[in-house]
Amino acid sequence: MLPRRNFLRQTATATSLLGFGAFPWKAMASPQITKLTILHTNDVHSRIDPFPMDGSRNQGLGGVARRSQLIREIRVQEPNVLLLDSGDIFQGTPYFNFFGGELEIKLMSEMGYDATTIGNHDFDAGIEGLVSQLPHATFPFINCNYDFDQTLLRGLTKPYQIFDKAGVKIGILGVGIELVGLVPEKLFGATRYLDPVVEANRIADHLRNEEKCDYIICLSHLGYKYESEKIDDIKFARNSRNIDLVLGGHTHTFMQAPELVSNRENKQVMINQVGWAGIILGRIDVLFEKNRKNRCLTCQNLTVR
Repeated sequence: MLPRRNFLRQTATATSLLGFGAFPWKAMASPQITKLTILHTNDVHSRIDPFPMDGSRNQGLGGVARRSQLIREIRVQEPNVLLLDSGDIFQGTPYFNFFGGELEIKLMSEMGYDATTIGNHDFDAGIEGLVSQLPHATFPFINCNYDFDQTLLRGLTKPYQIFDKAGVKIGILGVGIELVGLVPEKLFGATRYLDPVVEANRIADHLRNEEKCDYIICLSHLGYKYESEKIDDIKFARNSRNIDLVLGGHTHTFMQAPELVSNRENKQVMINQVGWAGIILGRIDVLFEKNRKNRCLTCQNLTVR
């Protein structure tokens, strides 16, 4: 079994990259070091254009064009980039009402998203509506705790996906929120909700021990934190195994910095979420040493303006 990773964390501003004082910057040039840059969004909710200049808190922020430009600039600078989304692509502006999600999916494909999970609002046009948009996606929809076997989505989603970045294997899995009581039953049909902790741990065990992944990311649409017993990213991470990073959604939480939580094996899991509407593009840089131990070098939440 591969050595477990030791996380270090430091936040950075949107305009500067601050490293760990204890980590030698000259090591970045070493052939024994691989840098992975993880970019992520959640709950974009059909926000294609920036918010209008109407004096509101978010005026002028967001928009696909600006996010796309920011992503392009980062890809020029960094060779190993993953672009991920944590669900609720649909619903929120007239673009969804007119085009049923086609524009959102096509634009994500143009931006080169690598994977997404499924949010509750992605069922807003029913399973049939979601299925009709999947051909426009060049990226997989990943979820391991929705059983779609009795629906039109059978075989059209994946429980996990593995990416190779310069010899580093990254496993990505996804989990979704309980749909009963949140989404009208006619929209999700015969979809069965399974325990996200049980299913995610099963997949993560496979990714770590069978697929020999060096780093495992969970795309979560559970929500950051609830006062009730309802499962959230905090409870999920505490009960997880083998997952290194949880990229969350659903609660539209603007996190100033990622949170570290100890899992069932007393190993640290990082949690991050970047609000909603594409206002923020999350960025997490991870360094992998030759023996595949990793260090989180920086975490940035970049305002799209």
